[in-house]
Amino acid sequence: MRGIRSLFAGAAALSVPTMACAFAPPSVLSRSRSVLTATIETAVNGATDVDPSSRGFPFVAPIRLTATEKARTVTSLCTSGTLCTSSRAEGIEGAPFGSHVDYVLDDRGSPILLMNEMSMHTANILERPDAVVSLFTQIAAAGDGQDAARCSITGRIERMGEDEDDAPAIRMRYSISHSYADQVMDSPKFHFYRLVPLKIYYVGGFGVSSTWCTPEEYGTASPDILAGEARGMVSKLNERHRDDLKLVARHLLGAPALEEARATAVDRLGLDVRVTNRAARGRKLVTDEFRIGFRIPVMSVEDAKSEVLKIFQEAWEVSEGYIWDSDDDLPGSNVPIVKVAEDSLGLT
Repeated sequence: MRGIRSLFAGAAALSVPTMACAFAPPSVLSRSRSVLTATIETAVNGATDVDPSSRGFPFVAPIRLTATEKARTVTSLCTSGTLCTSSRAEGIEGAPFGSHVDYVLDDRGSPILLMNEMSMHTANILERPDAVVSLFTQIAAAGDGQDAARCSITGRIERMGEDEDDAPAIRMRYSISHSYADQVMDSPKFHFYRLVPLKIYYVGGFGVSSTWCTPEEYGTASPDILAGEARGMVSKLNERHRDDLKLVARHLLGAPALEEARATAVDRLGLDVRVTNRAARGRKLVTDEFRIGFRIPVMSVEDAKSEVLKIFQEAWEVSEGYIWDSDDDLPGSNVPIVKVAEDSLGLT
């Protein structure tokens, strides 16, 4: 239990009433010698969630973002990427040519680029206006870049007209996102171009699910509301709440010989935890990935903090052998959990 009250210390603190709702009053708890193992469903990478209602969970909401929502989150969070056009240079005609570009998104997630007509990538596009181009973008990673989520949007690029309905909104978004934009937007050498997606490819990270997304699904998907804060939240969890995460791994995820438990991601639907166990025989380490869902989708960072506190609280209750006198459910018994990946080879 120690340390739970300091969750995300240094960030916006939880109010006292919010904190109070996350903890069980001692008067309603009693000791029990029963041992609880949380229900865990195994899912293949990229598969849809198992319907939790089929396992006795009192809800039917998904606990993981769809790949399309994750792709839209990546492109919304990033403001620059690598644009790949077809080269017009002599001797390498048609070869892929990559260049760094800034962008903003329109309301359907299509990237809008402000490009100089003298740039090589602009010249490539003007030479072959019907050619397909790709924009690659990736969320900044704290450690290994292979662990970062990334997205490639492939489509055709077309120059925007000044009279288009969303032109004023695009100018404002670009000015807010890119400080230099006000100095060049009105130059006759600079123009806005819209990349109209034909295909979107999302990769969750190294060894994580990857999939193609349709423009129709991508255009209506919502980016995750926690995207801008998620990295900081995960960092604080791993720095300040290692013991709480270990309690979760041992008593909710059923880790038999725990070596390490780390949070890897958080979004409006739940928390991802990576658990490393020592194999029963030998020195091999086995790493599994779990998804712990929030009981309801959160609408703010404060809501997410409260839901994480509840998960920690239930793990502690299980570790102490508590049950609720007024409830038929044991602590942790209805926490939605999905095992999303496992290391079948292990690490030595």
